[in-house]
Amino acid sequence: MTSYRSSDKKVATLRITKKTPPPSRMPALPSPYPQTESHAVALTLPVPPSINHQYATVNGRRLISSAGRAYKAQVGQLVWLKLAQSTHRASLLARLQSDWLALSIRFYFTSALRRDVDGGLKIAQDALCEGLGINDNRIVETHLYKHIDRDNPRIEVHLTPAPSS
Repeated sequence: MTSYRSSDKKVATLRITKKTPPPSRMPALPSPYPQTESHAVALTLPVPPSINHQYATVNGRRLISSAGRAYKAQVGQLVWLKLAQSTHRASLLARLQSDWLALSIRFYFTSALRRDVDGGLKIAQDALCEGLGINDNRIVETHLYKHIDRDNPRIEVHLTPAPSS
């Protein structure tokens, strides 16, 4: 497998925050989910690899690439670190494993034209759910947002029980 990425590419730094406010140039959107923090997972994660770098074809089979596996492992570690800091860990996991879920992801890319907003959805969703030990088929609602932050590319993930219909 050959990589055409330049070696001078910046690597995203990892940060975990309790709640990151949107940049001042962006209007704050009210949360459609009136959930307490004890029933939500909010994380800031690195931007996932592009769809072209998430998978590799080996002997005619489409497999997750080493970059995809590394991303999922990294997110899994960040999820468990976040859970270890939570005082509501047991009730949070019980609720996430029993309720239908809503996922919101804000992508902060370095450029508006280099990445599609949906290209990182699947791997980010899989990595988050695997880290929490839940099946991603529990997610019944998804919200994706695309922003530009040249200095700090990242994704901000918010997973909550879905509002009841």
